[in-house]
Amino acid sequence: MPEAAAVSKPLQTDEPERKPRALQPPLFELGADGRLRGHVGLLPDLTADSSLDVARYWYRRYLEQSGHPPNTVKSYSYDLAVFESLIGPKPIRAITRRDIATFLNESRGRSTRKRRLTTVSGFFKFLINKAKVLDSDPTAAFYPEHIPLKTPQPLFAEEQERLLAAAAEDGPRAHLAIWLMLKLGLTRSEVLGLRASHIDWSDPERPVVYIFYEGLRRRLRERKLAASAELTEIYHRLLQDSDEPVDYLVPILPQSLNKLVERVAQAAGIQKQVTPQTLRHTFAVEQARRGATEDELLELLGLADDARNRMSVRRYLKLAAPPLLGESSPDTT
Repeated sequence: MPEAAAVSKPLQTDEPERKPRALQPPLFELGADGRLRGHVGLLPDLTADSSLDVARYWYRRYLEQSGHPPNTVKSYSYDLAVFESLIGPKPIRAITRRDIATFLNESRGRSTRKRRLTTVSGFFKFLINKAKVLDSDPTAAFYPEHIPLKTPQPLFAEEQERLLAAAAEDGPRAHLAIWLMLKLGLTRSEVLGLRASHIDWSDPERPVVYIFYEGLRRRLRERKLAASAELTEIYHRLLQDSDEPVDYLVPILPQSLNKLVERVAQAAGIQKQVTPQTLRHTFAVEQARRGATEDELLELLGLADDARNRMSVRRYLKLAAPPLLGESSPDTT
């Protein structure tokens, strides 16, 4: 009787068969208006074999739902579109360190390279940690270059007076914008987002300005700042000058605010470059001169407590310090 042929059995393990991972879109999602939207379910699933174009859309959607500022979302989306144009169409699992190097080497400066690395690093962290469709990060071997902080050039007391006088001459809207940045240290975006209803006018001698943020990630920057009667006076002039009810106090575009500051600085005869950030620097140095500590400056400016921001406010403390003696003190003996 012939010997029966041996039949090999597959090895059995307790581990389930590994299937390709995929992030599937929901059939519906809640929009910003609280209504259900159904178009999301028409998106392709996100897998390791997805194109960069599909993955870019999923990443943008994640950033928007996480509360990132619109400008940040646009910047990251633009960088990833440039990245795709450089490396060509390929599935995200096939993107290599060489592709990342090509993208970074095409940068024109250190700041651009740093921003691009931040973009692709965040993108792959999303694919690995959130979407869970990749295991390896081709950006892991790259490190951002250190970009030293520049020493700010604040306005001197006499220049501040001239600037405010020129702003008042320009009109109440310009006067209000300049005052908010110079006297309260508001950023450009905070000025543009400020509404009349964000200010407590109960005490005209001491109005309180509330800075609000919509995104959860940026609510640590929210704060309230004590103003002076001067703000109330400027606001009343704005009301008298306006034909319609005032809601947003400075309803212009970001670049228009830059031009406004530049125009007023020229009218004031100030030779140095003046931007909205210059006015914020000036506010910070003035507060440091009045005795604000490092922690208090972080709070006044709405800055997160991290190493780079602490380095930033130390520049203001250094500029506010008393000047060194240029000559030896007279001999008192």
